[in-house]
This record gives sequence, C-alpha cells and structure tokens, in this order.
Amino acid sequence: MIETRGLRGAELEAALDDVARLRIEVFRAFPYLYDGDLAYERDYLQSYRDSDGAVLVGAFDGERLIGAATGTPLADHAEDFAAAFEGTGVDLGEVFYCAESVLLPEYRGQGIGHAFFDLREAHARGLGFAKCAFCGVVRPEDHPLRPEGYAPLDPFWRKRGYAPLSGVVAHFSWKDVDRDCETEKPLQFWMREI
Repeated sequence: MIETRGLRGAELEAALDDVARLRIEVFRAFPYLYDGDLAYERDYLQSYRDSDGAVLVGAFDGERLIGAATGTPLADHAEDFAAAFEGTGVDLGEVFYCAESVLLPEYRGQGIGHAFFDLREAHARGLGFAKCAFCGVVRPEDHPLRPEGYAPLDPFWRKRGYAPLSGVVAHFSWKDVDRDCETEKPLQFWMREI
C-alpha cells in the first residue's frame, strides 16, 4: 500500500537526502538527462526547508520514499523566473509553483502523480493562491537519447487542467549524461486556475 502525504518540519528535514537521491535517479532519464550531484541537490532542496510556504509531498512504500513532489510560492523563485514571465501580466506573487515530481518507474501509472498534484494544489489553496504553475524541459523530437516509444506527459498535465503559457519559457543549465559540461535548456511553463 502506497501512502502519499505532505511532509513538514522534522519529517521534511529527514527526507531531504532521500529526495536528493530520487531526483538524481529519476532526472537521469529522458527528457532531463541530468547528471546529478548530491551536494548540489542538498543545497537546492534547502530552499524547501527554509520557505514557510513550501510543501514536500512524499510517496512511501512502507518506510521507503519512492517518490516526491515539491512546491513553493513562485515568488520564492522570482530571480530564476522573472525573465520568463516578463511582459505577461502574471503577478509572480499570485502563483504557486509546483516545482518537480519524481517517482520511481515501477510505481508509475498507479495514481501517485495525481496525488502529488492534489496535495500541492490543496496546499496552495490553503495559502490563498488561485493559480498553480510548473515548467518542463523541452527536447527536440529528434534528440539522439530520446527512447523509442517515449510519450511526454502533456496529456496528463492537460487532463489536470494545465495549459502551456505561450512564450513563457525559462532557461536553465545542467550537465547532461552524455556531455562534458553544462548546456542551457528551455523549460516551458504550464499554468491553471485552482
């Protein structure tokens, strides 16, 4: 039986290393192809520990963390995303950011992704937000590491009521598994009213 629940305080703190390892493992696959680093992950995840508005949702198989999803007010990431939203009229202070969802492959297709969104959206509503957004990396159709039969998550996101925001694209750099150095990637923003 899989249990999915929001983690706060000491429970959140205790889960951060496991979340870091999950991020490295899951994001190594296409489309992220992220060649992760535990020290970087630990530093990155501290922002969720330090933000009063953040949430970390964990999925557990017994005591084992098999998936996690994070969220925080988008204003917490204003420096990272201001350029992407420039000229859109969207007030970053009015949007809750569903940052990432990572789930081990053998647990997919069991409704856990929906639980991740349900809990983050409920958390956002509890904080007074009326909009949620996230972003996903965009890779070319002919990317050499694209697996045969790869299906993007766009239909899942649309089913949840999210739609891509035209022209709202952030750019981040990380080292891909097949590269020697970091390269910049586009990440498309999606948003919905909650």
